[in-house]
Parts: sequence; C-alpha cells; structure tokens
Amino acid sequence: MDIKEKVLEVMRAEGQPLNAGKIAELGGLDRKEVDKAMEQLKKEEKIISPKRCYWTPA
Repeated sequence: MDIKEKVLEVMRAEGQPLNAGKIAELGGLDRKEVDKAMEQLKKEEKIISPKRCYWTPA
C-alpha cells in the first residue's frame, strides 16, 4: 500500500477532519511523507478542507 492510500485509510477510519500531524500519529507514518502525500491528494482532488489545515476525503 502506498503512502497516499494509507493517508486516505486513516482519514476514513477516523470519520472526521484531521491535520497532517494527527494523520502521521494515527497511521504511524513520517510527517514529511504525509505532507508529500497530501499535496498529491490535493492536486488529484481526493481530499478537501472543511476548515483551515484540516482535511477529509472528497
């Protein structure tokens, strides 16, 4: 499973908007890797931001 899929999986499991730090903590992932994955997910429009710095699957 690649990092983008892991990020989406963590987001779906929580069921609420999360910031990158919380995603990294919950998924046991490196924060820098999460940031990179989230940038790609934003460009692909797979995640949206309901409030500043918090993201949820689109």
